[in-house]
Amino acid sequence: MVSRARPRVRRRKTVAALTAVGLAGLTVGAATVLSQSAQAALVQGARTPGLVRVDQAGYLGGEVKQAYLMTGGAVSGATFSVLDSGGRTVLTGKVGGTSLGKWNTAYPDVYPIVFSSLKTPGTYHIAVAGSASGTSPSFTVTSADSLYGKLVTDGVTFFQTQRDGSDVIAGALDRKPSHLNDSSAGIYAWPKFAAGGSDAITTSDLTKLSGTVDVSGGWFDAGDYLKFSNNEAFGDITLLAAQRALGSAAPATLSAEAHYGETWLNKAWNQSTKTLVLQVGIGSGNSAGTFYGDHDLWRLPQKDDGDTATADRYAAAHRPAFLAASPGAKISPNIAGRVAAAFALAAQVDAAGNPKQAAAEYQAAASVYAQADTSAPPSPLTTALPNAYYPESIWHDAMELGGTELALAAQKLGHSSSSYLSQAATYAKDYIASDTGDTFNLYDNSALAHADLIKAIAAAGNPSGLAVTPAALTADLKRQVQSAASKAASDAFHAGGNYADFDVDAHTFGFLTEEALYRQASGDTSFQAFATEQRDWLLGANAWGLAFMVGEGSNFPKCMQHQVANLSGSLTGTGAIATGAVMNGPNNTSNFAGGLGSYQDGMKQCPAGGTDAYNKFTGHSSRFSDDVRSWQTDEPALDMTGSAVLGAAMQETLGG
Repeated sequence: MVSRARPRVRRRKTVAALTAVGLAGLTVGAATVLSQSAQAALVQGARTPGLVRVDQAGYLGGEVKQAYLMTGGAVSGATFSVLDSGGRTVLTGKVGGTSLGKWNTAYPDVYPIVFSSLKTPGTYHIAVAGSASGTSPSFTVTSADSLYGKLVTDGVTFFQTQRDGSDVIAGALDRKPSHLNDSSAGIYAWPKFAAGGSDAITTSDLTKLSGTVDVSGGWFDAGDYLKFSNNEAFGDITLLAAQRALGSAAPATLSAEAHYGETWLNKAWNQSTKTLVLQVGIGSGNSAGTFYGDHDLWRLPQKDDGDTATADRYAAAHRPAFLAASPGAKISPNIAGRVAAAFALAAQVDAAGNPKQAAAEYQAAASVYAQADTSAPPSPLTTALPNAYYPESIWHDAMELGGTELALAAQKLGHSSSSYLSQAATYAKDYIASDTGDTFNLYDNSALAHADLIKAIAAAGNPSGLAVTPAALTADLKRQVQSAASKAASDAFHAGGNYADFDVDAHTFGFLTEEALYRQASGDTSFQAFATEQRDWLLGANAWGLAFMVGEGSNFPKCMQHQVANLSGSLTGTGAIATGAVMNGPNNTSNFAGGLGSYQDGMKQCPAGGTDAYNKFTGHSSRFSDDVRSWQTDEPALDMTGSAVLGAAMQETLGG
């Protein structure tokens, strides 16, 4: 058996603050000084081949529209034309005369193409002429509900693809019921792992505890089949918050999927025994090789229940369940806060239409919130087994979010919200004092917590004496947006995220959420262009020319490290795909030092011949590899796609 050997180390990221540069200043200025060889080429009428990168999902009529021309050398006097679907030129202009910066040796110059005056809905492409040549993929000019609405719907489709249990949705990938044995999963003691962040278990066997638990259903976390309550809770938070924001404009699939996730969380959290299931399954087997883990097998999930191999007992047919803490014991506050927030958000969206269910959801939220260990949190904080899969260092944000959503739910249901408001405000103050540095993603939920706490305080009549004020919360929201906007201002493609580290796609979709939340809270529209730039980068206006959400535009990853997609879908891009999946995205080149490794038994080779078509675009210590072996860049996950759903929903709500 060939192991995947793919360490799932999802580090927290910090967005560095840099000096801001105005967008308008990027399109004008002194012409680039050309080398003698470049001047000679122009005299001779030579045209420098270039690549035109656009947001393949489209643009809104009234927003700033920018594309990028990547060239193999400095150019001057290049022009562009925007052509409609019939080939008619509808707009012409000059390519920006000053390079935005060097990407890599092959593409030392990146020039802006600004075409904001294009406002008429339709399908277009850009052609560059003059001293450079290049043609963009097609894109549309459309409305916010069309552009962002598709991202929301497609993201929900990926959650449907991730369903486990009996109630799966066949969809384009022909999903089948899977892991029905999870309905009576054995409970096991936490395993011991090898030193150095390894996921290899050191003992000869797992230690079974008394009892079983029904953990059937839920969502697979990523390209594998593990289930984590922390990640399921965050995924559910993003779906429920998106549903709340969109209201009647939400697709029907969004509510159904959000409640599907909540149903599993309700199995994972047992109010009577005060126990929370942390995880179902193990990643890798033990060091001796006497039993395997999920990552040691490559198969369709419906095969697992019938797998009788002794070595596969924990990886497939009888997957172990692990508790977050002993029955009745206090629970790590990061996970308790998130699970509580998910239940409380469900209570909010169900309060009007199903008050009985909302009352039960509110009770579930309150009970798990009360179990949070805030006086002596574990170190490291509990997230997954091993902790290196999802290492986390802060928890005030999650408890602020849990308390805030409980306060809002209490207000919806006619209960007093004062206690939860007070707790949430205290945690918000603690976060602002000591935990700042990250932006909205799985590991830092403060942006949503801040914005909702502002609303809860207002709904309570702005009571005095709280530990934090709405002004302080708004200021911290601005700080988070500004940190990314400052970085984006100096980047050749206006990326606000760190594409030389893990989870850049999740963070960048998170910027869409943050900007919308800040705009709602403050009325300040000055970061709208920044939000547009981040969407553009995610959906094709980047060095690789890829939309990092599957199914958006014409060019997106086709070879994800996702077992169902690899074994059920098309490897050519012409058949079924895992629509809506968002993967890690570009990552540091150092993570590829050992290569991509061999193909695992059962894995379909993708791409054909193993050629890396995108390595030539490696730059700024960042590489993207669209290869089924590339866990570093090409594995999708719930939290990444959830971040996309919420970011798109928030932007749609505000009209982009």
